[in-house]
Amino acid sequence: FIAEALGVSPKDVQALVMGIHGDLMLPLVRFANVSGIPITKLLPKEKIEEIVKRTKLGGGEIVSYLKTGSAFITPGLSVAEMAESIIKDEKRVLTCSVYLEGEYGINGVFLGVPVILGKNGIEKIIEIELLPEEKEALKRCENACRELINLLNF
Repeated sequence: FIAEALGVSPKDVQALVMGIHGDLMLPLVRFANVSGIPITKLLPKEKIEEIVKRTKLGGGEIVSYLKTGSAFITPGLSVAEMAESIIKDEKRVLTCSVYLEGEYGINGVFLGVPVILGKNGIEKIIEIELLPEEKEALKRCENACRELINLLNF
């Protein structure tokens, strides 16, 4: 959505989203950039807020375009990207759903966080310093995940 708003190649956009999919996901705007230029220097605050909202609701938007009832292309591309990083030992920094054992102050749930992915799989979970409101948002993701686990009686 950033590339579309700026009329640039998606290859030049880097953005970090943590947590879970859906309206509770945590897009970290302060880390989003286009070839190293922060998007906060390229887009007005209102447009960034619109992109954040669209990102959180993007799954539904994609499903409506596909008319298949499922978004399968992006998850498939993500899996291919992860597999390539492992097979080629690229040590890519990617957001992956990982079991947290104290990272970010969270234990016992899987959440999307940045990791280094290489020949050994997840070689390192990268803990970035979160702002207080970001910590709260990640905690909401954790709570939502726990609620789903409890519903399934795990």
